[in-house]
Amino acid sequence: MKTLSLVAVMLLMGIVCSAQTQNLPKPNMQRVTLSVMDTYKQRKSVREYSAKPLSDQDLSDLLWAAQGQNRDDGHLTSPTAMNRQEIRLYVFTEKNVSFYDPKANTLTQVASGDHRDIVASGQAFAKAAPVVLLMVADMGKFGSNNQQALSMVSVDTGIVCENINLFCSAVGLCTVPRATMDGKAISALLGLNESLIPIINNPVGYPK
Repeated sequence: MKTLSLVAVMLLMGIVCSAQTQNLPKPNMQRVTLSVMDTYKQRKSVREYSAKPLSDQDLSDLLWAAQGQNRDDGHLTSPTAMNRQEIRLYVFTEKNVSFYDPKANTLTQVASGDHRDIVASGQAFAKAAPVVLLMVADMGKFGSNNQQALSMVSVDTGIVCENINLFCSAVGLCTVPRATMDGKAISALLGLNESLIPIINNPVGYPK
């Protein structure tokens, strides 16, 4: 009986772990998009979104464009100072909050439930977006939080943010970069220490 109980517990743990980690579809490298010049021409900030959830394929392509692994050596679509790769990407939806792993192309749940309100921080349009992407800087990877390190982290975060903006422009999604958010509530929810700093966020959705 003890052996059967142990097996049952192990199976249950496996089910829970699999439920918490979502394997995303492979990024669609053949999807039709605007040209580079048309992408820049069409880029704009949008604050109205359809309530329709993003498809798994669109979410996968969006996250890969933002910060995905694009080379076998582990480098990403977004360059970072000295290849520190210090920017963490979190995905807020009505169902949960997840962490994006660019190397595995997976989402790992870190909190259940809808917490878009703490990123929206009073701006209702941001909570209305089906997905909100949050960029968090890991200062520990720099080994410093001096002004130079903070400046470089800000640049690296901006690159990830612009990848999001341009992808949305190229494929007909809507977004806007925002610095407004409840940083203390976010840090408490995600269990962030002092070296992990929420920097900027992008609500993303289909046109309303």
